[in-house]
Amino acid sequence: MQSDDKPTNGQPINGQHNPNFLDLLNQTPPPPDAKHRPRPQRLAGLRTAWRESWKEGGFLYQRWEELFQARHAGWHEIAVWIKTAGLLAGLSLIVMMVDAAGDIASATLKGLSNVPATGTGDGSGLWGTVDHPIRMFLADQAAHLAVAPAALYAFWQLAGLLGLIGGFFGNAGARIAWTLWGLASLAMIWSAAPAGGRAAATGLAALMWALASAFALRGLTLRPIVHNHPPQFMPQFNPELHLHATLPAPAPAGDDFDDNVHPLQR
Repeated sequence: MQSDDKPTNGQPINGQHNPNFLDLLNQTPPPPDAKHRPRPQRLAGLRTAWRESWKEGGFLYQRWEELFQARHAGWHEIAVWIKTAGLLAGLSLIVMMVDAAGDIASATLKGLSNVPATGTGDGSGLWGTVDHPIRMFLADQAAHLAVAPAALYAFWQLAGLLGLIGGFFGNAGARIAWTLWGLASLAMIWSAAPAGGRAAATGLAALMWALASAFALRGLTLRPIVHNHPPQFMPQFNPELHLHATLPAPAPAGDDFDDNVHPLQR
């Protein structure tokens, strides 16, 4: 049965002092040895202090109770040491993830940059018909920029891949990037494709982009979502007719007799 009291280190528990682990270690006498063999006092005291700390009201027992109750408690009800440990662990995890992501991105860009921008040659095949004009367009534009054609092509590939993966998981920013990436690709193909097959190459690229968008834009709909929530209670209307009539006050008995007598009979 869990105690409702929440003592802290060194605070009184029901009027009694709650020693911590170090106090128990320093105050506990060494247990007697049945065989009268000498044992280190510090080791024996450590074992005794460990057992005492796990008893109800002990230091380690209270820390375990706080850790167990943290699963169902709010942020303001969690012990301070748990918050501190969680924040330190979260910051360490973020630092490691950022460092790993930087290394992965650097290796990916380096690997993609090793592929020449015009490696498809004559651009044969369905994919070559779409990819070759983009390579040629980026190579022509890189001649006027302080960047290598392979770097531009690697960035174009990485942007499309991230937009496709992020859009599949429902990220709004990734879906916007995927849409802009597809429109930019169509523009580059239309600009760099041969004049005789420009329309066919652009149309083929649009079809490929539409098929890939079925995954990148999964679940996206243009139909407005209407949420019909039934009211919590239905107001009751009870029509009632209220008539307010004013009744005259009854006259005294003598006045009634005089009023009922005909004037000629008086």
